[in-house]
Amino acid sequence: MPTESAPAAIESSIEIDAPPARVWEVVSEVRNAPQWSSQAHKVVALGGRTTAGTWALNINKRGPIFWPTTSRVVEFEPGRRFANRITENTTIWVFELEPTADGCTRLTERREVPNGLTFISTFLTDKLFGGQPSFTKEMDRGVSTSLKRIKALVEQG
Repeated sequence: MPTESAPAAIESSIEIDAPPARVWEVVSEVRNAPQWSSQAHKVVALGGRTTAGTWALNINKRGPIFWPTTSRVVEFEPGRRFANRITENTTIWVFELEPTADGCTRLTERREVPNGLTFISTFLTDKLFGGQPSFTKEMDRGVSTSLKRIKALVEQG
């Protein structure tokens, strides 16, 4: 149950030289996250190809620290919007794809925390990662890095 107020917003965008369908192939499959994410070390999806409702077990890493989370795909609009909710802290990680006039894709990644964070998430972040403000700044930088990695993956084909 969420108990803590919402942390600072995280959002970044990048233009990718590929149509939305190609970008979608990469970002909409949860098992691909370790290829670009600054924290996802391994993702095990339950079932076949990712779709709405897919559950996953995630092993996250930051330096020498590993921790598990579970997630569920809560939005799946092919070629447009993909959202994955982390069960333990109630955050929702969203990818939005928008075609540009020149045939490229504007990809936006955002963290939404509509109900605040859980007590346990806030407690562990304070004890292990230096508190919400510094951890949020680190994740914000991680989103920019993730988008650059996605861009490279998509554009290299």
